[in-house]
Amino acid sequence: MQMIIDGVEVTAEGLLDITEAEARAYIAEARKEITGGGRLVKLTISPGKDQGGVILSWKARGEKFERIRRITGYLVGTIERWNNAKRQEEKDRVKHIKGGGNNDRD
Repeated sequence: MQMIIDGVEVTAEGLLDITEAEARAYIAEARKEITGGGRLVKLTISPGKDQGGVILSWKARGEKFERIRRITGYLVGTIERWNNAKRQEEKDRVKHIKGGGNNDRD
């Protein structure tokens, strides 16, 4: 049995009598488990080993994001529209590595 609920493709394997309300409840449970801003796109509901239990498996897609950097006091996404002098300034910057790197202080 397959259905699409709120943009989520729901597949019930071996469960013939699942209702839309039950599927919505399982979607809500799966969404609670997704971390990092992912979006639930597919949910599979299978019978569990115990009577009355189910196994949920899902696929989530991460949200798209644009990297923004703070360079010389300005927030920028990409440097592709910068002139040569500004690109050289960015290239010459000292890059700091979190949690390691070259630490001369003893």
